[in-house]
Amino acid sequence: MNIFQLAYKNLLRRKLRTCFTVAGITLSTWVLVTLLGFNKGYENSLNNDIDGMGFQIVLTAKGCPYEAATLMLKGGTGLRYMPQDIVQNVDNAKEVLQTTQMLMHAEFDPDKGENGGTAVYMGIDPLTYPLMKPYLKFKQGQWFDNDNSADEIVLGYEAAELEQREIGDLMLLPGSDREYKVVGILNRSGTQDDGMIFLPLKSVQETFDKRGLITMLGIQLTREADAAAFEEELYKLPDVQVVSMAQVKNTIMSLVSSAKVIVFAIAFIAFLIAMSGVLNTVLMSVFERFQEIGILKSMGALPKDIFKMILTETILLCAGGGLCGILLAYAFSGISEAAIRYFLPFAPAGNIIAIDVKIIILSFFIITLTGIIGGIYPAFKAANIRPLDSIRSDSV
Repeated sequence: MNIFQLAYKNLLRRKLRTCFTVAGITLSTWVLVTLLGFNKGYENSLNNDIDGMGFQIVLTAKGCPYEAATLMLKGGTGLRYMPQDIVQNVDNAKEVLQTTQMLMHAEFDPDKGENGGTAVYMGIDPLTYPLMKPYLKFKQGQWFDNDNSADEIVLGYEAAELEQREIGDLMLLPGSDREYKVVGILNRSGTQDDGMIFLPLKSVQETFDKRGLITMLGIQLTREADAAAFEEELYKLPDVQVVSMAQVKNTIMSLVSSAKVIVFAIAFIAFLIAMSGVLNTVLMSVFERFQEIGILKSMGALPKDIFKMILTETILLCAGGGLCGILLAYAFSGISEAAIRYFLPFAPAGNIIAIDVKIIILSFFIITLTGIIGGIYPAFKAANIRPLDSIRSDSV
């Protein structure tokens, strides 16, 4: 019988204790894989959302930069407005390739849910907005006419599903008696645009009495432009907030990083507990088999054979628990993501838990290394048992 088979049979002799130890390792691995997946998935999703904005700089009305970041990515309801004529001060700059004006408006909709809800509409320029978002493709229909006040509407993929609308349907906007015809439904893009309801800019301004106002001005720069220097020039404009996409990412990641430090600390504590459980299980096994190990040594087993046997038991425990934890993390990643979104409502679109092969290999390596470290002392203890002492005594 080889050492692996002997180690496996020894673990089966105390099935309940082995199961509890494996369960502890499984839970620790589950936490580790989920956290590593969240770290990768959140940053990827955030980058996709920022890249999906289609412009490098956004001007909003002066306010908190954290509110501006939320407005950029999720469309908050505490909206601020700035005068539309500010566009003239930006369009003429040599660094600017093109701009697009946006007016976001939030209105209470009594038909949303049981008690009603807030509907968010995005007024856009039908000439410039599509040019900055070339990835937006249509499932049905097309963008509205070039007439900036046309009674037409385009729905993002998720908005169309929520509103239960199709091409040709008429929509009556809350707070208005004006009907709009659905002329386009976008394909899923994995960005914030999936949940948007798009209307011509002038239509939103007239319908909701926001003439001459916008909420955002998207700016696309030329390739040779010095973005930092241009931002400094924009700061001279009165009553506007200058937000670059890099700032948005840094703002959000700084908030998330502080939370991740706490969560990773919890995961580290969970690993210490799991290692303590492994150490306790294997050490108790060595104590209970004190005489048995002495007999094996008297029959010719070398200290290195005993060391390998005990260390193999430890590695088997950790490998088994690690594999179970990886499978659980992968199988329940959807539930974990839903829980994270519940506590982190402004998470970016897309999968925020991305478990790939690299994360699986890294997690399994960490768990196995934990087993090796946790098993060294019990293995060393067993390898140094003197056969004569073990045969004479019932315990250590």
